[in-house]
Amino acid sequence: MTATDGHFVHRTLDGDRWDLLAHTWYGDATKQEVLIRANRHLFVDPLGPVPPVLGAGLEIVIPVIDETTADDGYLPPWKRNNPVYGETP
Repeated sequence: MTATDGHFVHRTLDGDRWDLLAHTWYGDATKQEVLIRANRHLFVDPLGPVPPVLGAGLEIVIPVIDETTADDGYLPPWKRNNPVYGETP
């Protein structure tokens, strides 16, 4: 584990999974998409499926994320980045 500009570098162990790494680093397994997006360069086909289990020795980027920022990636597009959604007049 090495800290650099806005991210950490983590060397994987055999059998590491994206969801477990997200839980370890962010306390939330659903943030595995943050890790996958930051590490697409590791895979031959950037649009293909990402292996759920990682081999040993990969250096993956762990971005530092702002805990106060809401993750709206699971919301429908019309609800994303909409500060007034759900407010009643």
